[in-house]
Amino acid sequence: MNKAIYIATSEQNCGKSIISLGLMQLLIGKTPRVAYFRPIIEDFEEGQFDNHIETVITHFGLDMKFDEAYAFTKSKLIKKKNKGKIGEVLDVIIEKFKKLEEKFDFVLVEGTSFTGEGTAIELDTNVLIAKNLGIPAIVIGSGVGKTLEELVDSLYLAYDTFKVKDVEVISVVANKVQPENVALVTTNLQKHLPEGILVNTIPLIPVLNNPTIQEIVDETGAKILFGHEFLNNQIGSYSIGAMQLPNYLNNLKENGLIITPGDRADIILGALQANESANYPNVSGILLTGNIMPEESVLKLIEGLSSVVPILAVEGGTYSVSNQVGAINSKIYANNLQKIETSISTFDKYVAIDALAERFIAFESEGITPKMFQYNLVKRAKLHRKHIVLPEGNDDRVLIAAARLQKMNVVDLTIIGSKKSIEAKIIELGIDLDFDKIAIISPKNSEHYEDYVNTYYELRKAKNVSLAMARDLLEDVSYFGTMMVYKGHADGMVSGAAHTTQHTILPALQFIKTKPNSSVVSSVFFMCLEDRVSVFGDCAINPNPTAEQLAEIAISSADSSLAFGIDPKVAMLSYSSGNSGKGDEVEKVRTATEIVKAKRPDIKIEGPIQYDAAVDMNVGKSKMPDSQVAGQASVLIFPDLNTGNNTYKAVQRETGALAIGPMLQGLNKPVNDLSRGCTVDDIINTVVITAIQAQGL
Repeated sequence: MNKAIYIATSEQNCGKSIISLGLMQLLIGKTPRVAYFRPIIEDFEEGQFDNHIETVITHFGLDMKFDEAYAFTKSKLIKKKNKGKIGEVLDVIIEKFKKLEEKFDFVLVEGTSFTGEGTAIELDTNVLIAKNLGIPAIVIGSGVGKTLEELVDSLYLAYDTFKVKDVEVISVVANKVQPENVALVTTNLQKHLPEGILVNTIPLIPVLNNPTIQEIVDETGAKILFGHEFLNNQIGSYSIGAMQLPNYLNNLKENGLIITPGDRADIILGALQANESANYPNVSGILLTGNIMPEESVLKLIEGLSSVVPILAVEGGTYSVSNQVGAINSKIYANNLQKIETSISTFDKYVAIDALAERFIAFESEGITPKMFQYNLVKRAKLHRKHIVLPEGNDDRVLIAAARLQKMNVVDLTIIGSKKSIEAKIIELGIDLDFDKIAIISPKNSEHYEDYVNTYYELRKAKNVSLAMARDLLEDVSYFGTMMVYKGHADGMVSGAAHTTQHTILPALQFIKTKPNSSVVSSVFFMCLEDRVSVFGDCAINPNPTAEQLAEIAISSADSSLAFGIDPKVAMLSYSSGNSGKGDEVEKVRTATEIVKAKRPDIKIEGPIQYDAAVDMNVGKSKMPDSQVAGQASVLIFPDLNTGNNTYKAVQRETGALAIGPMLQGLNKPVNDLSRGCTVDDIINTVVITAIQAQGL
């Protein structure tokens, strides 16, 4: 069984970060404990960290220290090589690798990225390390500046170099290929490489190749005048503002960086106005050259604008600065979620991940960790793509989440709100949202508005709802979004970031209604604890359920648990365990447990049981030694809303657990409620589970 894989490049700037990030995302969905190791890294200043290591450890939350993730810096390696002590280098690399191998289930090893080294030296170094670690390799090459023949030959040479040294090559990846040539490159590589070598071809992705404004600042030493909050703006292209403004406006391109002398107030103000205009492309930033600051009146005007793109100032002349910008090799930083998520989605789209995983992952986990759970959620949602409506288009968090979901390529989205207002807000937030791939609807202007009004009227006229009332209600975003789901124009709805739970759920109760075998709508949270995922129910909907309702909540929660890959072992919580306690509340839990046993004998259930006895093996065995649930419960059912809501929040705050939900159970179609204090990640996770719910209908 392989416990590690080596990522190697055939040359500089192959874009191996796509493979590293994509593989790490794949690995954490398959194995509980994953490590990241770079035997040789570039030199870094004291007090700082290697960017690759920091990005991977931070983004994936790996349980390892920076010093564990590398063996040598480039300068120390060169000194050792010059003294003929390469053997010592390999000894240290092997020792550090073996420590990680013992501690973790799998180690992702990323090869060298030497700047200034020759291709042959870098390739030989990678081969030597991979051979001494005794692990298989994935070889990556770049298609930039190469003919088809040159690309195929370079990758075959790299493959052969590993193979001659008895290093198994699992896959060869051609990266940064022109999109129209992807199939051609794949076919030719398959012809030249032995059968059984996985061939993957990834097209050139401009957003990954071009730098961000932050990288411009880092490389040029520019001073930030305005727009500190938008430094992660991605540059699509750059141009020099030298001609007169009317002519220059015709040359603007999407997400362009404008390079112009600091005294060109016409270009500066014209670019800012163009960025606000719906008739011109977005501007990513403005770089002022010549060590010239705009006049005070111009600066004052800019300060009074409601939204400003980053404006930077540098000392160099326009010509030299533009050359410096053009030479920047873009990197991926830990705080640039856009690039990280684009890298992962690109990997998922163009790499045969299941075939790749079969070659080097043989580990099967008995349990499920939070990261495995989250990975599998996204993977499942992608299997059968669903359409989710987000009614709260006026909320910044919803728009940021929509942009990230779009990058993840996991669902189709409709946002309800004013298109003009949303487009302006997107510019103000500095986020990248492709309006061609997302629907924005204003209820009253929708082509379906009259149909929705009439449908609601027919459904509710027996409840004394008039046509005029229906018309007013369908202007409400929650009613309109819920009607989209009812009519099949969307598969599910996620709301509540800016509305109460009642506002979100009431329309669903009125006309989506409960499933035939359900009499109560309830909720669960997926509590992602340090080493496991537990299901908590009901913590959001029912204040004081009866025994019958509590039993139904338990059954629904067990089914939800199973549907999301968690083996349901249900604990019916109370303030006593077994037969020790008396009182109405204990009896309610005891009755509910018996109802579940009678209705669903297939469900493993215990109740009444205390929380510690349910989750702690020692306590569980002490209090209920013969129980199949005590000490290992995965589904915890609380006797009332007060207990459930307070407990989930206490666990979340005190342990740092991620709480995904609430996910509503019992409705005919999925509608899920957010907390008004929700984060962007909460919205993303809820959209993903809503999509999975929709798949089961």
